[in-house]
Amino acid sequence: MDPVLIIALAVAVLAVAIVILVVVLRGRQQPSPTAAPATPSVGALAERLEKTRAALGGRLKGLLSRGAVDDDFWTGLEEALIAADLGVGATAQVVDRVRLASPTGADEARSAIHDELLAILSGRDRDLHLDGSPAVVVVVGVNGVGKTTSIAKLAARLQSSGSSALLGAADTFRAAADAQLRTWAERVGVEIVSGQSGADPAAVAFDAYQAARARERDVVIVDTAGRLHSKHNLMQELGKIVRVLEREAGSIDEVLLVLDATTGQNGTAQIKQFTDVVGVTGIVLTKLDGTAKGGITVAIEQDYGVPVKFIGVGEGVEDLIPFEPRAFVDALLADA
Repeated sequence: MDPVLIIALAVAVLAVAIVILVVVLRGRQQPSPTAAPATPSVGALAERLEKTRAALGGRLKGLLSRGAVDDDFWTGLEEALIAADLGVGATAQVVDRVRLASPTGADEARSAIHDELLAILSGRDRDLHLDGSPAVVVVVGVNGVGKTTSIAKLAARLQSSGSSALLGAADTFRAAADAQLRTWAERVGVEIVSGQSGADPAAVAFDAYQAARARERDVVIVDTAGRLHSKHNLMQELGKIVRVLEREAGSIDEVLLVLDATTGQNGTAQIKQFTDVVGVTGIVLTKLDGTAKGGITVAIEQDYGVPVKFIGVGEGVEDLIPFEPRAFVDALLADA
């Protein structure tokens, strides 16, 4: 064989090998497509919770700067906790237990407050349980709480963690609800199953489950109409959706109630009423970045025992994050 031809072939083979090596190395350097969105640091979370941080941490800073743990301190502590919307029950518990700790100065008082807030929020199951095949997540809540956007953000989080999701648009009473969910589905890259306006919501939920199973999706997330919790008939219809899904899937993995943090104590009555009808397993607390009432998180868990599983701290897709009690308390008391 011509030596020139041999050299040319050798060069070609070497070039192909180099190209393959570069592609492999680049692939290894690429970030994993299944990496879950990062949870903000305490500092970043404190920025998002600026209004509540100022309402609670700012007041506590003024109290603690006095140095004296006297009657004025206890009155001020109670007022600060109420202002942050912890509610009467949680406020009384925190104040009583901090008193029992008998702090002698500012550092001990701050540490005791931190520990008592954390104690109320500790020991709850905050995992998202997705055991079904497909797993079924039903999302409920009244109009205007951020339910649709929370569903889309949750779907994006699941997708980024390596789980395929499908959305079921079972809010058939408002055409705008279907359009909004469809827009979000396209934005985050998930499939959606919906029905005609006025269709039976339970039938749409059924179709969504069947589609998820046929397409081998890992999770189906069912949106529901923004029920007014005072309307008995509408709540009963929501119960029908849950019963249909339980019949098909055997069980429902999660029923998430979306609450608007800006409503504070006014929104907590929804917890019992939705739980009585559909068995709420966790809370999604939205709009925490826009309120001074972030203490409602503590009140929810103290008064109702339902775990807050996710919090909304912004408008971005990545701004629905798992609730972590220690990071949350650290952020609230950052100014103290």
